[in-house]
Amino acid sequence: MGVLEVIVGALVLVLSLVIIFVVILQQGRRAGINGAISGGADTFLSKNKARTFDAFLGKWTKYIAIIFFVLVIVANAIALRK
Repeated sequence: MGVLEVIVGALVLVLSLVIIFVVILQQGRRAGINGAISGGADTFLSKNKARTFDAFLGKWTKYIAIIFFVLVIVANAIALRK
């Protein structure tokens, strides 16, 4: 096992954990309905803040997923080269 394989494997592992963490942090699409039913009304400012943070997480989820898939393809190419 070469150094490059170890580095790419470690990066794939770290990125997979980061993707899981970022997806878990995101709010569900139906979270607003449950909050309205239970009486947990948010203020206008906190709703906009949550949307901004969710948009930020959504954007970074896409970027991390693209990097993850590229690294998986690179790892596969390295493995097939041997």
